Amino acid sequence: MTRTSIPFFSQAKTFEKIWPELRAGVDEIFADGKFSHSRQVGRLEDALARYTGARHVVGVNSGTDALVLLLQACGLRPGDRVLVPTYSFVATASAVVLAGGRPVFTDVEPDTYAMSPDTIRDEDADGARFLMPVHLFSRMAGMAALSAYAADRGLTLLEDSAEGIGMRQDGVHAGLHGRGGVLSFFPSKTLGALGDAGAVLTDAPELAEHVAALRHHGRTGRTLAHFPGISNETVHIGHNSKMDDLQAAVLLAKLTVLDDDIRRRAALARRYDEGLRDTPGIIRLPAVTGAPDEVFYVYLIETERRDELVDHLQEQGIGTETYYPRPLHLQPCFAGLGHRPGDFPVAEAAARAAVALPLHADLTEAEVDRVCAAVHAFHTGKVPA
Repeated sequence: MTRTSIPFFSQAKTFEKIWPELRAGVDEIFADGKFSHSRQVGRLEDALARYTGARHVVGVNSGTDALVLLLQACGLRPGDRVLVPTYSFVATASAVVLAGGRPVFTDVEPDTYAMSPDTIRDEDADGARFLMPVHLFSRMAGMAALSAYAADRGLTLLEDSAEGIGMRQDGVHAGLHGRGGVLSFFPSKTLGALGDAGAVLTDAPELAEHVAALRHHGRTGRTLAHFPGISNETVHIGHNSKMDDLQAAVLLAKLTVLDDDIRRRAALARRYDEGLRDTPGIIRLPAVTGAPDEVFYVYLIETERRDELVDHLQEQGIGTETYYPRPLHLQPCFAGLGHRPGDFPVAEAAARAAVALPLHADLTEAEVDRVCAAVHAFHTGKVPA
């Protein structure tokens, strides 16, 4: 009998649940006749501000653009050095380059995959102007220590909090511990759109105003849901990074079930933990603690034969994602920075061993059990019944 495949990500059931509210938002978009940078985007910004506690939220067309615009609005100058972890998605560092800066890589902590003051070498910090930690997979970086480090060295603290929706540390949402942060709404994110979308979070009104201008070709004044604003004075060299109203409508509908989805992901992560805890050959499982900064965007394990496991699971009809097979300092696009294998050993070890298993709100307990059985069978050589 052919087993039903388990995709790495799906949101079909979620869309069935939110369809009435989403349909109402889509109908309103067609009634307005304006499909980008209009009323649904403004409503989403207000809703995200309430959810995160941010004083200002600026919607843009991707999490990557959110990073670029945030860096530029914070005054990054050509060649400015920005400390970033080398174990992250490429946009963490490519956004620095696109904004005109120079990424300076740091290693990460083995448990959180995040930078900390202990992973930053003094010689790398010298001359840096910005510090940009990343919150990866299920936990935030330690922001109290990083905030103190940034203050002591006079660094502007920004957060690549693209994966951080719902994460809070000391009562403060991810992205709001420094000058500003970002969110990504890529479809597989904890709060995901139907395509690309992103946002900048900040408590600084002048920074929000600058980002809002940059997203719309550098035009100042009112532009959101205001067609005459297209003739506003252009003060900055900006971008075309407006958010589509369709994506905003999707996100507004999904916000109504976000906390339920986060709890669901946590319950599935606990089930994974129980099912995989004693499996030989697994190097590390994520700690499931229930802490306020813990939101399971990804359930990531480390295993001794990662690539072979991926092949085995694929044969069983189980999708996976490899995060990240090559750390940023060894990516060809950053070869000019002169790094070599061995420069950042913790990140390189994670890159060899880490793989993400299916985790999303539509996943069932039976599917988690089947994944656990397949992982266990691979490591023990026993074929599941």
